[in-house]
Amino acid sequence: MNPPPLATREVAREERFRTVWTQELNRVFADVAPYYDRANHVASLGLWKWFLDSFLNTIELRPGQRALDVCAGTNAVGIALLEREPAIEVHAIDRSGDMQEVGRQRAQAKGFRIHGVIGDVHELPFPDNHFDIVTIQWASRHLRVKRVFGEIHRVLKPGGRFHHCDMLRPANPLVEKLYYGYLRFCLAFTGFVFRSGPAALNCKQYFLSALQMFYSAEELSIVLRDLGYREVAAKTLLAGMIGFHRGTKPLPG
Repeated sequence: MNPPPLATREVAREERFRTVWTQELNRVFADVAPYYDRANHVASLGLWKWFLDSFLNTIELRPGQRALDVCAGTNAVGIALLEREPAIEVHAIDRSGDMQEVGRQRAQAKGFRIHGVIGDVHELPFPDNHFDIVTIQWASRHLRVKRVFGEIHRVLKPGGRFHHCDMLRPANPLVEKLYYGYLRFCLAFTGFVFRSGPAALNCKQYFLSALQMFYSAEELSIVLRDLGYREVAAKTLLAGMIGFHRGTKPLPG
């Protein structure tokens, strides 16, 4: 399936997935929260930690910085940031209280404090020009991308950096076809192994369709530039299946 043109992609994504986004995903993440990290480790053939480390390697940290992890889930990114630089202040926001409860317990077990908020990431409850770093990982496929990225731009300090990681739509049609075939297998296999409930099982086709209508690495770079980010850079893994993006909020003048 070819996605709609870039100019109309966001409208088409929202029209197609609005019901899932607003009514079903909360139930899905409540179902998968207890085994989310383990399932991803299995589905990635043990590469999950490598993906996280590779993403963290794109982020420069300094003591005293204030960071926000958007769609923080089980706090994997926030914990990893604190492990690399304990002298930063980490905030997290996610719509799923179940995922964040797992994340709170994980951070507490390591002796870390992450300031968590349950809320809609399309309207970030933070002041303008507030964070030095904002991250988001494995979530943008389920979001109104331009609205969330615009909110992130708002809460970043001038000169602050946004770091993004997600599964992308590969630009190569053959890679894309193989990718979707593997994901179909993974969704079925992890659903069986971890005894997923009806909410997660009923959304298997959605997860594939959301990726088919998502962005390639170059398309997402264009979206970031159009929203006012500068110094936009992208790096891909596994022939464009996974991408890291970085953008800076420009200084005044």
